Amino acid sequence: MVTKMSHATLFVSDQSKAYNFYVKLLGFKVHTDVTMENGFRWLTVIPPDQPDLQVTLVEPLNPIMNKDEAVRNAFKLLLDKQALGAGVLQTPDCKATYAELKAKGVNFRSEPKEQFYGIEAVIEDGCGNWFSLTQPKGT
Repeated sequence: MVTKMSHATLFVSDQSKAYNFYVKLLGFKVHTDVTMENGFRWLTVIPPDQPDLQVTLVEPLNPIMNKDEAVRNAFKLLLDKQALGAGVLQTPDCKATYAELKAKGVNFRSEPKEQFYGIEAVIEDGCGNWFSLTQPKGT
């Protein structure tokens, strides 16, 4: 029986840049950061209030990870266009978080706006992904 999900993968164009975004800007904690003998870097971070979920930041453009050049090229196109939407980042105050991250230089596709599910701004990680930054309705 499966009881929970422990890891989720985000494909990123640059692990060092992703480290900066998720750890230094968003406040995620590093769980594992190890470079293996073959040069492959295993990097996982955890959201501050969700310590049992590791987010694996993976570079699919690395030939060690992906030997098929056509697949690497497809990933590169999607990452370059910030086309890999990855989900929802939850916050208790979308407008305050938006202002804080905007001041740090984080790129947003949209400003906070009332939606039927709460207040949402759309954020880019600069490594190929975008997220709904959401304050759920009623919080």
